[in-house]
Amino acid sequence: MPWSRRDRLLILLLLGALLSADLYFHLWPEVRRQLAGAEPGCPCRRTPRPALPPAPAAASPSARARSAGGSKLRRLFAHPLYRAPEPPPPPWGPEETLLSRQEAVRYYRRKMVRWNRRHKLYREELNLTSPDTLLQLGREASWLQFHLGISRYGLYSRSSPAIDKLLHDMQDFNIVSADYSQDEKALLGACDCTQIVKPSGVHLKLVLRFQDFGKAMFKPMRQEREEETPEDCFYFVDFQRHNAEIAAFHLDRILDFRRVPPTIGRLINVTKDILEVTKNEILQSVFFVSPASNVCFFAKCPYMCKTEYAVCGNPHLLEGSLSAFLPSLNLAPRLSIPNPWIRSYSFAGKEEWEVNPLYCNTVREIYPYNSGNRLLNIIDMAIFDFLIGNMDRHHYEMFTKFGDEGFLIHLDNARGFGRHSHDETSILAPLSQCCIIKRTTLLHLQLLALPEYRLSDVMRESLLLDHLAPVLTEPHLLALDRRLWLILKIVGKCIDAHGEDQVVGRAPGSQQVNFNC
Repeated sequence: MPWSRRDRLLILLLLGALLSADLYFHLWPEVRRQLAGAEPGCPCRRTPRPALPPAPAAASPSARARSAGGSKLRRLFAHPLYRAPEPPPPPWGPEETLLSRQEAVRYYRRKMVRWNRRHKLYREELNLTSPDTLLQLGREASWLQFHLGISRYGLYSRSSPAIDKLLHDMQDFNIVSADYSQDEKALLGACDCTQIVKPSGVHLKLVLRFQDFGKAMFKPMRQEREEETPEDCFYFVDFQRHNAEIAAFHLDRILDFRRVPPTIGRLINVTKDILEVTKNEILQSVFFVSPASNVCFFAKCPYMCKTEYAVCGNPHLLEGSLSAFLPSLNLAPRLSIPNPWIRSYSFAGKEEWEVNPLYCNTVREIYPYNSGNRLLNIIDMAIFDFLIGNMDRHHYEMFTKFGDEGFLIHLDNARGFGRHSHDETSILAPLSQCCIIKRTTLLHLQLLALPEYRLSDVMRESLLLDHLAPVLTEPHLLALDRRLWLILKIVGKCIDAHGEDQVVGRAPGSQQVNFNC
């Protein structure tokens, strides 16, 4: 039976209503989101609440090739977040800078004169006839400019030209002396090699001095980049990795913390650059030639006492990391403070924070974590350590001049990047238990989670600048994206539980910088 005109009208009205509902509830919200994202002059597309990015996936070779068309690292450092002025903007007065130029130059000049005198006496005593070059302290030496550039806000400013020059100098300058570090000297002949936990680690490290009188800490290669730390290995007896020191410096700069001393990789001739220039007889005595005709050396008791733990050249060349020295403790005293979330350095037993989820409430009541930005800085350090996989942060150091509001120096990162296949979330206990984070830190993490500034991509590009590239293997780079996603996930849970105002805070004295659209 044919439909009546009335029935056809009802059907048309029903179809029109369904179409209108679809337009209103599905298409129109999408159009509004597109229009909101296209606002002119907006430097980022981010909702006020920290948005959790999708879980990272491994980038295909074709995607990496497309990203190679432009420098993500250059675009990252050109972002407004990395151009925000530090409070107050430079030039800084004596209260904001660590050293006085006049006092520092006078102090280092006296040290250089004493070093030249001792060096001359040493050569005369051994009847050395080769030409002797006396060192001269240049006011424009890159290491001196680095020391003079340390301020209340970091080890160097974002725009400091001295850092790139310092890295270049540590790579190219001749080495004029080599010696044990002070902590190893203090334990020579007095250490117990049967101990499980060593007071200064198990890494053979040397102090090298360059022709411009600058100094660097040399940590030799002990482990291949492709090797992972075994699952059954305790963190406190793990190898320390030279490439971890290099990668930690690059990551620290990308995160805009600027709390890791400038570090670079270099191939060292162990015969020419260590054995022939050292005046330490104990260091000279630990050199030997292996059955493979490689020149090797080992630590004299602190702490790898046997030749089985030696490091060897090939036959003379050995790669390692060089970390620039901080100013002398006589000029710039530092405090070494136990980490409130210190781990148990024994085979059994746990610290309180590992069994008490409310441990942060106790920390908040203790000076200096009950006020100021110290606790926020501890959480910054925990985020940094989680990204590199470092479980060995038992202490942190601060310059005494800047008092309680100074920044934490992220020293000794060589136990990072040991396992790319495992994310040790317990490192994030300060963040998950306290549920607070600096707003600037969160903004940097959110930015590095975006595809156009992906953390693994900018790290890969930055590490290619080092002479020992590739510094990290691809699985370690991709692990950074995965760990960054986990950090943002924890922050999102904290915000859901406590509210954004309680979780995301500003460090005292910092300027308000808003990059949300």
